[in-house]
Amino acid sequence: MKNSENNSLSGGMKVWFIGAGPGDPDLITVKGRDLIARADAILYTGSLVSETVMRWSKADCEIADSKGMTLEQINHWLIERARNKSVVIRLQTGDPGLYGVLVEIIQALDNEGIESELVPGVSSALAAAAAAKETLTLPEVTQTVIFTRVEGRTPMPEGESLEELARHKTTLCLFLSITLLHKIEDSLLKAGWSEDAQVLVVQKASWPGEEKIIRGTIKTIRAKCKAEGITSQAMIIISPTLGARYFKDIKKSRLYAEEFNHKFRIKNNRKKTTD
Repeated sequence: MKNSENNSLSGGMKVWFIGAGPGDPDLITVKGRDLIARADAILYTGSLVSETVMRWSKADCEIADSKGMTLEQINHWLIERARNKSVVIRLQTGDPGLYGVLVEIIQALDNEGIESELVPGVSSALAAAAAAKETLTLPEVTQTVIFTRVEGRTPMPEGESLEELARHKTTLCLFLSITLLHKIEDSLLKAGWSEDAQVLVVQKASWPGEEKIIRGTIKTIRAKCKAEGITSQAMIIISPTLGARYFKDIKKSRLYAEEFNHKFRIKNNRKKTTD
């Protein structure tokens, strides 16, 4: 770890928010792993983060699971440890900035004069695409990815219903929505998608020995997931790029085309002509 990072670990009250990644402990960042190895206290989301991520922690590190805690209890735990320990970590699934309780905790820390710093993590959306060997973007098919969820107990902001977002016909990555497949089907069809459009569901993407990949269409995916008993921890991807490896004709990226010049390729070409 760099000197500047060493200095930040040694002085003042601070809480590190670390993205644990999608499940495979090897997919945590090197920075996140190194911080865990230095940690004096770790609060992790046990319902979502594999305990194997803690294999790098010190023997005397205080480790607690927050799955049974309220927000107030989480805040209190972190504040008390930050006051008494050098390296305190809040370990969250995926990336801390996506669908996690982040701002609410940081506000509580700010009120107590406690610093915070974030270490990003690999999202389950990216891990799911990787597991299925899929791309989320493809030239002249879609260049846009929407991360969203279906409205459940938490309402969606105005203009962000799935039907409205789906009208763009871009890649949709749906978090926290596997129990709402009936709503997803209805919204996509109303937005103009074909009932034969491809849908990918990956449960526990990257979790060793637990990952499940389900492929279907808007019309069939609900029955397939029901048959597999998938009711939690699943990423849903709907995209015109699904199955692109089997497309007969694809528009290839111009970035690597022979006639597409840029400063690096021009430099290399000049070097060749002068050799």
